[in-house]
Amino acid sequence: MKTVNFSISALLLFSILISCNGQSTKNPNPKNSKLVVGGGCDGCELMFVGMPKSIKAIDTSKGWSEKGQKLLVTGNVYKIDGKTPAPNTVIYYWQTDNTGRYSPAKGMDEKAKSHGHIRGWVKTDESGKYSIYTIRPAPYPKEDMPAHIHISIKEPNIEDEYYIDDLVFDDDVFLTGKKRRALENRGGSGILRVVISGNLQIAEHNIILGLNIPNYPEKNNTEKQSGLEIGEDNPSFIPYHAFGPDKGTRTCPVCKYGRFHGIVYFVGNNPDWEEIKKWLTFLEQESVKRNNYLKAYFVYGNEKKYNKEVREKELEKIGTELNLKNMALTFVPSMTDTESEVNLNKINPIVENTFIIYRHRTIIDKFIDLKPTTQNFKIISNTLDKTKSEYFNLQEPKHD
Repeated sequence: MKTVNFSISALLLFSILISCNGQSTKNPNPKNSKLVVGGGCDGCELMFVGMPKSIKAIDTSKGWSEKGQKLLVTGNVYKIDGKTPAPNTVIYYWQTDNTGRYSPAKGMDEKAKSHGHIRGWVKTDESGKYSIYTIRPAPYPKEDMPAHIHISIKEPNIEDEYYIDDLVFDDDVFLTGKKRRALENRGGSGILRVVISGNLQIAEHNIILGLNIPNYPEKNNTEKQSGLEIGEDNPSFIPYHAFGPDKGTRTCPVCKYGRFHGIVYFVGNNPDWEEIKKWLTFLEQESVKRNNYLKAYFVYGNEKKYNKEVREKELEKIGTELNLKNMALTFVPSMTDTESEVNLNKINPIVENTFIIYRHRTIIDKFIDLKPTTQNFKIISNTLDKTKSEYFNLQEPKHD
């Protein structure tokens, strides 16, 4: 076991077609049949071919001992709320080798050969954690598709298996902006951002069960809705900076400061300025305390009587009054504005506020209509403490 301290042609073509189409959707609602969670997919059933009777939370793929960049994918699986750990969830993965092929191995079950020999299973432990030691897959030969790892999920209490977004790599030259925008965020963002520990690349990847999965038993839809969901990537957008380090620019918050923690505090059509000032003061204090590990932004998008110059002076006055040094006070014409692309955040302009907390661009928590009380200040602080990266002090993996 391994741990990290923090805690030719025809076969290739057939493999590519089967493996890629293995993520394609079947008829999600055939006549006289029940709705299939996930909409169904061709090839997902291969996760049961050769599945071990006993599956651990840590798995080492056949690729680990082969030529290629060593890779550890590790993280937690959560239920649809994005916060409750989901134990006993089976994650099945399959990928190309270092030549970009789904190469089969001698003795493999004929049914599974299309997935290649670098395949395996993990089952989350009681805390929802899993780890996969493998190699970084190579892209398909002579194609511009990003390198990827396929993932299928089998929950203990849901009959159907289903696929989630392929795991792709943020630094992959084939992962263009167009391809990023086409991602479905099934189970959350599948974009991996690696850190380096010796000769090992490590990628933290959390999975949110049911997120953007068709026919999934939904959470209570009577809840107030605002913002993207936990597990999705915080999108790029360009607000006007009225006050703070990037004053006078249209700097994208997550583009420039997406390396560690970030908080985006959205207020739309119903501002309560006394409460806003209390929140800005608290976020300024947190920014000072956490230094470069936290960037906080206020994004004001009241569409009522919008005037760019007036809005700019209004926020500048507040920043001066509160003596803010680290907080960024920004604004957009409205929360549905497409020019700034703030609309990609899906903020409800009617709610009093929406707090989005992200790390490495991925949303890790969200709060709606949060009052500036001591208790809520602690909730934000505790969230930042609890989700601080475990990978700041990496060491080489140990081998048993």
